[in-house]
Amino acid sequence: MRVKYPRTLHHPMSPGVQSDDKIASDLGAFEGAEVVITEKMDGENTTLYADGFHARSLDSGRHPSRDWLARFQAERGYLIPPGWRICGENLYARHALAYEDLPAYFLGFSVWNDANDCLSWDETLARFTDWNVEPVRTLWRGTFGPTTVLDVTGELNLDQVEGCVIRLASAFQISNFQRSVMKWVRPGHVQPGAQHWSKCPMIPNGLSKA
Repeated sequence: MRVKYPRTLHHPMSPGVQSDDKIASDLGAFEGAEVVITEKMDGENTTLYADGFHARSLDSGRHPSRDWLARFQAERGYLIPPGWRICGENLYARHALAYEDLPAYFLGFSVWNDANDCLSWDETLARFTDWNVEPVRTLWRGTFGPTTVLDVTGELNLDQVEGCVIRLASAFQISNFQRSVMKWVRPGHVQPGAQHWSKCPMIPNGLSKA
């Protein structure tokens, strides 16, 4: 079974809200809870399974940036349990931000089991280690409070970082996704009238030489 990645709501103070975006109104699950804040990467939301993959759209077509991903999935698919999936960013093609030193072209941010539970962050990192998947960068982890998001985003270089994703460190069910995950996006990240990245000539991002 294929599962489309849920829509992530914006944090109320996210400056990158567009006219068709939705803003989180219930932050109750975050208050006083342990959260993990990771870098929001400027790539293509992608889901990997034991037997294939898709972008955010379940019927996503062919694109050169997905050709290498087919090989990446084939090298790891046998490790993914039936009914499980890995979600992450395909960063092969440049979008609005140019990356020159990525640790990998696919950076994972969640693992889901066959009951549609998102694993805790610690369990997620353990699975990524076992499956040789590089995780997105963790910016902060701790107890969520009134100034947490402002404190973290105030330290970001918004010329190089799209924003951040805030998630509960604990596991949660897909039905609770929009009460367990939210995002903060830099102002002006989406330019009105700009051509979609998939329609532009493809420019690969750069990998770290380390």
